[in-house]
Amino acid sequence: MIIGTGGIVKDAHLPAYRKAGFPIAGLFDPDSECARGLAQKWVVPRVFSSIEEAAAHDAVFDVAAPPVAHADILRTLPRGAHVLLQKPMGLTLADATSIRDVVRERGLNAAVNFQLRYSPMMLGIADAMRQGLLGELVEIEVHINLVTPWHLFPHLKTNPRVEVVSHSIHYLDTIRALAGNPHAALARSFSYPDSELTDTRTSILLDYDKSLRVALSINHHHDFGRRFQDASFRVEGTKGAMMAKLGVLLDYPTGEPDELWFARRGGDWEQVSLSGGWFPDAFIGPMANLQRVASGEESRLSTHVDDAWRTMALVEACYDANRQAGTPVPRD
Repeated sequence: MIIGTGGIVKDAHLPAYRKAGFPIAGLFDPDSECARGLAQKWVVPRVFSSIEEAAAHDAVFDVAAPPVAHADILRTLPRGAHVLLQKPMGLTLADATSIRDVVRERGLNAAVNFQLRYSPMMLGIADAMRQGLLGELVEIEVHINLVTPWHLFPHLKTNPRVEVVSHSIHYLDTIRALAGNPHAALARSFSYPDSELTDTRTSILLDYDKSLRVALSINHHHDFGRRFQDASFRVEGTKGAMMAKLGVLLDYPTGEPDELWFARRGGDWEQVSLSGGWFPDAFIGPMANLQRVASGEESRLSTHVDDAWRTMALVEACYDANRQAGTPVPRD
């Protein structure tokens, strides 16, 4: 059951679920015309006329609604239901805490759709780390320098927070999945001339143990041709390194193919074959995990709301750091 029929459902959820063979019981959206159009295109058997009607159906629920609506929707769902929430888990840590409280009060088995960690390229990096191919982890660097079509997300215009909670949250969650929780965060977010959004460029440093450097440099306004645009995620250890290209971000939503490369110390780079990409394939992962937990085949939700809360805590730390003044530079 999918609640919400916005662009992410059309571009990622429905294509992923069809590819995985997940049957869709029905759709609900306050925009009934949009819901009916998607149902017809994707051969979904039913469109519900109200959230209460949708909630009465025995199903696993995919809540792909704006984060401000999550808590109210969760209160409508049956007690003990299995639920996947679209990221982010609210816009603030206070929102995330309220959502977590509702989940606990109603006994819901709920996860958040942090799907980048399930992308083929990130699964490849995680597998290489488990095998010890990278050695001791010393570097994680995310570099985004491209043009993002923000006009596709008009709902963000009124948000007091945009870049970190809506975009870089993907990288922060994936970094947590790979390296664990950092001790602290340093961050600055910036607006852009003529942009209607509060912030669309960010620099972040995450404080881990002394040997691990983690840095993110995010610019969504590099509108100077494709040559120097970049969407890369580098993970480096003492023995080997891996570089992922996040192709969907380049000319989003059409995108380019994702890529993953591996090099041993002193060796040449070799491309790793990938089966699928971030969009739509990674969206299979959280839903498959939820369905397997619902059926008893697995016992743990990897993006359970408790874990997702920690990603939101990291996001909040970045915003707190952004509000704090840096160390003044002496002028004389």
